[in-house]
Amino acid sequence: MSNYLKVKKFSEIDINDPFFDSLKSDYAGFEDWFSRKAEKKAYILEDNGVQGFLYLKKENGVVDDVNPRIIADDILKIGTMKVNPHGTRLGERFIKKALDHAVKLNSDIVYVTVFEKHQALVNLFLKYGFKEHGKKETINGTELVLTKEFEDQGDILLNYPLVKSRNNNKFILSIYPKYHSRMFPDSLLENENFDLLDDKTHTNSIHKIYICKMSGVRNIRTGDIIVIYRTTDRKFQAKWRSVVTSIAVVEEVKTGSDFVDLNDYLDYTSDYSIFNESELRSYYRDFDPLYVIKMTYNIALEKRLIRKKLIEELGITSNYWGVVRLTDQQFKDIVKEGQADESLIID
Repeated sequence: MSNYLKVKKFSEIDINDPFFDSLKSDYAGFEDWFSRKAEKKAYILEDNGVQGFLYLKKENGVVDDVNPRIIADDILKIGTMKVNPHGTRLGERFIKKALDHAVKLNSDIVYVTVFEKHQALVNLFLKYGFKEHGKKETINGTELVLTKEFEDQGDILLNYPLVKSRNNNKFILSIYPKYHSRMFPDSLLENENFDLLDDKTHTNSIHKIYICKMSGVRNIRTGDIIVIYRTTDRKFQAKWRSVVTSIAVVEEVKTGSDFVDLNDYLDYTSDYSIFNESELRSYYRDFDPLYVIKMTYNIALEKRLIRKKLIEELGITSNYWGVVRLTDQQFKDIVKEGQADESLIID
């Protein structure tokens, strides 16, 4: 497949694509700016033309062309971000990419400027913890300045990608390989093909919905932390090929009885689920119990930990690895050994 996120130099991107027409209209000199960035790189999604574009810029010290000024040691600017709305949550994917970069760069603050007329885009940033900081006045007009700092705002989405550990339970949740890679695209294993990823809602979205009948899910609550466990792809080799890959935060857990009927269930699950409609219908009909877990995809571990290590070094044992309750110390060990950025964990 060719229609997934790529990193390209500006010089490799066709500025004459109609996708860029609105940016040319909004910003005088956009074409000149674009040509001056020839050797810089941006994220791009192409599918019958350009569908998404994201350019990030590292800044330091003071941003003094906005009012009030932004002052911080390390600053990440979302320089240009545009998506063609087509129902796949690509905007969420780009926000996740930007915040991932900010974490990697140890940025103190992330900011973006956007015209107020692009209200859907403004609302998307606000949803994930950006705040209205001020204004930017240019020859092109007045833009809103939105900023995000990595701090506890008391809400799962506003905190994103931070994970609040204190007073929340931790669990391992197992997912089959065929579902794992499409749900958690930043957590591919080294031997997996990036091209299996597509421009689909369940791939792009910060939110994930997983459906199962594992009874251990009944103990999981909003705010709890899920460590994603990719099961083995080879029979009898789980000790070496089953791995933990990611950390997610539970938004809510529903059971079959929480839905009025099949249509209510399909309305809730279809947007963010990895499963197709036929599978969703069969699960609703056949799973007893039926559990629907909605979660945010917060952290991809830098180092995948195999089951053997989990057992022998971290002391995590279970007769059944579908859902495993973790102690606080075991979770901390996974974060440390998985080389996750510990600044993302709020104790």
